[in-house]
Amino acid sequence: MKIDSPEDISLAVAASTFAALGSEQRLHVLRTLVRSGPKGLTIGELGQRSGVTGSTLTHHMKILAQAGLVTQARQGRSILCAAVAYGELEHLSQFLLRECCADCPDCADTPGEDHSHG
Repeated sequence: MKIDSPEDISLAVAASTFAALGSEQRLHVLRTLVRSGPKGLTIGELGQRSGVTGSTLTHHMKILAQAGLVTQARQGRSILCAAVAYGELEHLSQFLLRECCADCPDCADTPGEDHSHG
């Protein structure tokens, strides 16, 4: 998944990406990788920090990699995992918010701004 701007996201791509993030454990694994920065973590370090290990971690990493959110690369005897889709995640957020209040007659004429409706 390569998303260059929020306007490039189709509903199908957005739904697919959100589906990959639709697991509490996968979301935790991704957040752990985002916190580690661009260098990433070995699969062992990722398991220790996230509390997700073994075949469960392998399964979640496969889904996140298929969605284009993370990479896995062999480095010597280790597997290095890293979050790679910082821009795509930002565009996905903007996809959700870009038409905020577009159909709300009581809102200001500035879609995307914070319109607290609470």
